[in-house]
Amino acid sequence: MLSADNATAEPLNTLIAVSPALLEENEFPIPSGSMRGLPILLKDNIETADMPTTAGSLALSNNAPGRDAPLVTRLRDAGAVILGKTNLSEWANIRSTNSISGWSAVGGQTRNPYDAERTPCGSSSGSAVAVAIGLAPAAIGTETNGSIVCPASVNGVVGFKPTVGLVSRTHIVPISHSQDTAGPITTTVEDAAIVLTVIAGSDPLDPATVEADARKVDYRAALEPNSLSGARIGVMWFLVGNYSAETQAVFAQNLQALRDAGADLVEIADGPDMQAIGAAQRQVLISELKVGLNAYLASTDSTQVPTRTLADLIAFNDAEPLEMVLFGQELFLRAEATSGLEDPVYVAARESSLRMSGPEGIDKMMADNRVIALIAPTTSRAWTNDPADDDRAQGSASTLAAVTGYPHLTVPMGFDRGMPVGMSFIGGKWDDARVLSLGHAFERRTMARRAPSLRSDGN
Repeated sequence: MLSADNATAEPLNTLIAVSPALLEENEFPIPSGSMRGLPILLKDNIETADMPTTAGSLALSNNAPGRDAPLVTRLRDAGAVILGKTNLSEWANIRSTNSISGWSAVGGQTRNPYDAERTPCGSSSGSAVAVAIGLAPAAIGTETNGSIVCPASVNGVVGFKPTVGLVSRTHIVPISHSQDTAGPITTTVEDAAIVLTVIAGSDPLDPATVEADARKVDYRAALEPNSLSGARIGVMWFLVGNYSAETQAVFAQNLQALRDAGADLVEIADGPDMQAIGAAQRQVLISELKVGLNAYLASTDSTQVPTRTLADLIAFNDAEPLEMVLFGQELFLRAEATSGLEDPVYVAARESSLRMSGPEGIDKMMADNRVIALIAPTTSRAWTNDPADDDRAQGSASTLAAVTGYPHLTVPMGFDRGMPVGMSFIGGKWDDARVLSLGHAFERRTMARRAPSLRSDGN
């Protein structure tokens, strides 16, 4: 159940802002609701009425339009206490192909609490680290491709990317209207289900959520501890060879745990063309970024945010040394060169990426193999922060679910050279409750999470 560990943490550059209400001298009122008094942190691309929302960029350092994102309103109405904002990979890792996970010009470098010399992954880095070290029992991250599940996996916590359209994206700094979603990061699947139940629902300002009210359920109530018994689950072996040897070994051990819980595992040796999907996705993201970011900037207060377009942001970065000290903005430049959502190049890329990852990808694998979910390692151990080190990222399960907009859950499954790694559970569209239930049963069976050992002396 949602409760914070009393960990003493060395500085890990996790928080960007703390709610002003918590700094007032008068007693803070305890709200009512299903999350009564429970503290929660928000990734700093999600707007709140009482704090700036920067996406990690100095260009948005004064961006305080005084509005709550609908998901924040839902949290407050449920009684949650918004503690503050967490650091992120600047612009959610979409400014540069060389961007550094967990680094932003506003917040600096977030560090992995299991090894400060290794990445926290991103872009929801601060959200995952904050939960891992016990600053809050839950945080909200956002994902376009991997930005919830990767940091959750390498920081040893649970991360859930819902079906796109289950949670409102209004007043969240965008990348892609096709793939963006917010979701919970917690220490248990049960806690993720509690948070998702609160934040899910339709929003008239977000057309993607039109079905959300009809599709949402009480996700905690839907958790079934024995859901693995008799469950037919596909193992995406065509991905597994991309992971480190250590992660592959941990995964193999956990496959036996699934079998022991009664799961019927089906080996899937062949999958869709991941390189082709990735290439099409990149075109989709840079095209939608320009349109979405220009619309978002236009909705802000011009006295607070003088940069009104992506072109303005590019010029701002060129003139601001602190923004460009570690990497450039080649993805921003590519996005600025795109021609909008009517461009045949974009239209073709979106059609092909969705077709290859959905009807010819997840949907086909599940139907052909008669399985209710797919599994793979989420990623390997966290790589080092040294760009010259050859211990780099190895393997990822995020792309198929990201491009289709389908649900994706990561649950801790063990350790790779002392660093946490997670198991991914992926389902079809609106299969959120089932995916959570399978992950809950796996978690109860394995109990693999071990909190980081933190010392107050900073050593």
